[in-house]
Amino acid sequence: MAKPKDDMSEMTRDLIAVRDGRDREAFGRLYDYFAPRLKGIMIRSGLRDGSAEDAVQDVMLSVWHKAAQFDPHRAEAAGWIYGIARNRRIDLARRRPLSLPEELPEPESLEPDQAQVIALQQEARHLAEALDRLAPEQAEVLRAAYFDDISHSRISDAKGLPLGTIKSRIRLGLERLRHELRDIAP
Repeated sequence: MAKPKDDMSEMTRDLIAVRDGRDREAFGRLYDYFAPRLKGIMIRSGLRDGSAEDAVQDVMLSVWHKAAQFDPHRAEAAGWIYGIARNRRIDLARRRPLSLPEELPEPESLEPDQAQVIALQQEARHLAEALDRLAPEQAEVLRAAYFDDISHSRISDAKGLPLGTIKSRIRLGLERLRHELRDIAP
């Protein structure tokens, strides 16, 4: 059953006039109404001003050429035109080249300098001394978790202790280490 003309929006009537009679005045009204709205959508989607205008021109040209496909029983004119714009926006997004990562300057040398080596050795010595000052059960689980990269649950199984106990020992040991090493931390 055909939709009564009184029930249609003015834009839908204009699009039907373009579809059925290639009415340039009706198309002009559609263009005047939709072009600024479509441009705003395109700009918000990331297109620059000139590209947005080109996309709007493409959309409105598609409206003119595809008007014969418009069915007022399936959609209003606005929905149909915004659908064309959405598809155009997706096409443009797919065509954008992927941005290349910035070139990072090549480091002068990958070998640490003597001062870095000495600083790392001193930090390692401080860490070893701080670990020695911890309660043995805390030091043992910290070494297993961080030096041997053993999961907390595997440590729990190996020690025959509840997982919560292992996590508490690790947390308390880390707090104590943080306190012991506060003077050498950057």
